Amino acid sequence: MRYRTDLMETLALDKVEVEIKRGEFISIMGPSGCGKSTLLNILGMLDQPSAGKYFFEGNDISGLKEQKRARLRKEKVGFVFQSFNLIDELTVFENVELPLLYQRRSASDRKNQVTKILERMGIDHRASHYPQQLSGGQQQRVAVARATVGEPSVIFADEPTGNLDSVHGDEVMNLLGDLHRTGTTIVMVTHSAHDAAFSERSIRLFDGKVIGESQNRLEEVQS
Repeated sequence: MRYRTDLMETLALDKVEVEIKRGEFISIMGPSGCGKSTLLNILGMLDQPSAGKYFFEGNDISGLKEQKRARLRKEKVGFVFQSFNLIDELTVFENVELPLLYQRRSASDRKNQVTKILERMGIDHRASHYPQQLSGGQQQRVAVARATVGEPSVIFADEPTGNLDSVHGDEVMNLLGDLHRTGTTIVMVTHSAHDAAFSERSIRLFDGKVIGESQNRLEEVQS
């Protein structure tokens, strides 16, 4: 993946070859500027690779136009960001409902689905509150609920605990672990070895290249 400006060209990813199986929980690790977020953006279909191929669910989507990539994102993908990215003017319920509006789901279906996911995340009692009325941990729970309400095939999480203390961070990681155990594929960018230990496998990047992989032992984190 190359970024070009009038003055320079930057190689963000260099011959990266990664396979992620359905139902896996993967963490992508490495120092700042190593290409983690670039890789996540390509995998999440937010960016298009400047070279190479990307297969999603067996289909080569490397050359898809934005309209078709956007449709795939709406139907197949959920995102969790470090900064929560909630809309302050909307209630918790309305924030979580947004992906279902994009999917043109019926009002009754939206209500049932949002209620169910808020209960699952333990924040149903906050449904009528606004983001500013919530703690950081609660806001990230809302973000996870929004990412999962449409039952996506895969969740991409970019430093999901970066703005949280250790207690609330572990709450979010346990939520992601629960989602993984129900069959959701999760791909997470993190600087934290502690958070990475919640995943099954860690991929390490340096200067845009994959320099290693390791298997993690989730039972040690969960015990």
